[in-house]
Amino acid sequence: MTGAITVLSHVPVTLLGPLLKRFPDVSVAQIPEQGQLSDGVRGDVLLTQAWGSENVADAIARGVRWVHAYGTGVNAFPFDALGAVPLTCSRGGSGIPIAEWVLAAMLAFEKRFPASFVREPAHWKYIELGGLYGRTLALVGFGGIAREIALRALPFGMRVRALRRSDGGGMAGVEIVRELSELLRNADHVVIAAPATPETRHLIGRDALAQLKRGVHLVNVSRGALIDQDALREALDDGRVACASLDVAEPEPPPAGHWLYAHPHVRLSPHISWNMPGALGMLLEPFLENLARWKSGKPLLERDLVDRARGY
Repeated sequence: MTGAITVLSHVPVTLLGPLLKRFPDVSVAQIPEQGQLSDGVRGDVLLTQAWGSENVADAIARGVRWVHAYGTGVNAFPFDALGAVPLTCSRGGSGIPIAEWVLAAMLAFEKRFPASFVREPAHWKYIELGGLYGRTLALVGFGGIAREIALRALPFGMRVRALRRSDGGGMAGVEIVRELSELLRNADHVVIAAPATPETRHLIGRDALAQLKRGVHLVNVSRGALIDQDALREALDDGRVACASLDVAEPEPPPAGHWLYAHPHVRLSPHISWNMPGALGMLLEPFLENLARWKSGKPLLERDLVDRARGY
C-alpha cells in the first residue's frame, strides 16, 4: 500500500511504543471506546479490543479497510459491524505466559502446593506427592496456546494428546485425536484451550465429565462458557474431578457468594494467566507483523484471520 497510513486505536497509545518505533511513518489516532467519533476522524486500520466496542461500526465507517483485535478470544466481538472488512486477532499471542501458568497449576496439583508446606514441627510428616512424568495430558483444542503448553509438557515426560478436528497442525510427540470422549479417557490432567463458540458452549458437561477417571485435574484457560459449572460442581463434590484450576469463569467475575470462591477443590484466578513481563508486547506483535505485510501489499497472515462463520 502506498501513501500515509492512519491507525485508529481503541488501545491506549501508551501501549503502542513498538508500533510507533517500528513504523514512524504510520499515524496513530487514539479514539474513545464509547460515543460517536468526531466528524474529522478518518483512518485506514482499526486496532481495537478483542470484544470490540460500542462504536466499532462508526470507526469502520471512517475509511477502515482492516480491523485487528488486540487479544485472542473474539467470541464477544460484534462481527455484524465489520461488513466486508477483514478481521485479524492476536491468536496465540498469550501462548507463552498461559502455558507457564498451566504448567505451574499442574505442578502445584501434583506436588500439593501449598498444602505440603509446614509451619510447625507437628506437621513435619511424610506426604505422598505426584509428578508430571508419565502422566497423560489431554488438551482440548490445539491452537497456539495449546501448542505452547505441549512444548513445555513434553520435556517433563508427559504423554500429550490433543483434540483437533481439522486436518494439519500436528507436532512431534503429540497424539492427535478426533473425538472428545477418546481424548478424556485415562487423562490425568485436562486443559481446556479451545475457542468459545456456540458449538463449544458447555462442551465439558455431564456427559464429558462422566468420561473422566476419578481424581483428574481440570484446567480452564479458555472461556468459562466451555464448562457447565453446575456439572463441574457435582464432579468436584463426588471426587471425579479432584481439582479444578480455573483462570476463567461464567460470568466474570462470579457474583459475591458464588460457590467457586469457597469450594475446597477449586483454584480460581481472575483471568490473569496471560500476564507476564512483556505480555502486552507479545499481544501486539501479530498486529505489527500484519501491518508490515499490509503496507507492502502482501495478504494478511492466514493464521491470524478470524473466520466469522466459525467465530474464531
